[in-house]
Amino acid sequence: MTTELTPTVLVYLDGDPTRAAALEAITLGRELGDVVAATAEPPTEATRETLGQYGVTRVLRLDAGETDLRLPAVVGQAVAAAAEEIDATAVLLTSSFVTKEIAAHAAHHLRAGLLVDVGSLHLHDGRLAGDKRVFGGTWDTSCAVTTARGVATVRPNAVVPEPAPRPASAEPGVLTVSVTTPAGLELVGREVHESDADSRPSLAEAAIVVAGGRGTFGDFDPVNELADALGAAVGTTRDCVDEGWLGHDAQVGQTGVTVAPRLYIGAGISGAPHHIGGMSASGTIVAVNIDAEAPLVEMADFAVVGDLASVLTDAAEAIRAHRGG
Repeated sequence: MTTELTPTVLVYLDGDPTRAAALEAITLGRELGDVVAATAEPPTEATRETLGQYGVTRVLRLDAGETDLRLPAVVGQAVAAAAEEIDATAVLLTSSFVTKEIAAHAAHHLRAGLLVDVGSLHLHDGRLAGDKRVFGGTWDTSCAVTTARGVATVRPNAVVPEPAPRPASAEPGVLTVSVTTPAGLELVGREVHESDADSRPSLAEAAIVVAGGRGTFGDFDPVNELADALGAAVGTTRDCVDEGWLGHDAQVGQTGVTVAPRLYIGAGISGAPHHIGGMSASGTIVAVNIDAEAPLVEMADFAVVGDLASVLTDAAEAIRAHRGG
């Protein structure tokens, strides 16, 4: 009688290993097998404790010696080497511009199929498969890799992070990987853009986004007020960025940041196709506009026709009163 081995899932954790997006990837990973986490930095005891609560059995720090692990091409090699070392069936990452590049390099070195921005994961005939929304949110698709191993990036807010029914120990370890920097590739500069407010989440990973458009006329105070009351990220449209009202980091759309929050509030936004294509995967869409026939109003789950300044300010006041009570 043979005992079927439980598959091993490698989750590469960039940035803060305990942020919501990372815990979402781990939550999905548990549905596939035993989760082993890999990081570029040594995890703290508090980090290991949190990861253990979410079912991570081991936390491996990748040691590349003198090689710079900030380059996605190099990190991809390291992740692939780790997956081979622990014989992982699936490799999962969060979804950002950087991690998508890392995932592509890892898949190349593993000769594995790659799924990008999936909202769910499962095994199909023993191969990694996932569901995702494409073409500006108009199609729901399901796809599976055709290789023994699979690599996937997990769309933010795909699932609600849930602790494991049985916490694990998250044993620390160091995995030495042999990687090389590709010829002609050099990191000449790196700038990390922080949120305008320390309490605000990253736009790409936020569970709630409050976005303001041309209807703000450049006054984003009501938008910021509601965002702070909700603990939300602030977004905007391409027109507002072109006007210089907010930076490009806040632009939501096909030429900016693609978001999929659980709640998206668009204030003073008409709903141009390139903007809708970047937020149509949101769970619940709320529109605030003086134009009842604006495209975003017509596609919204809930709409308020009125002056955005008073609507957002009144909403923020009501939310603060409710929480205070």
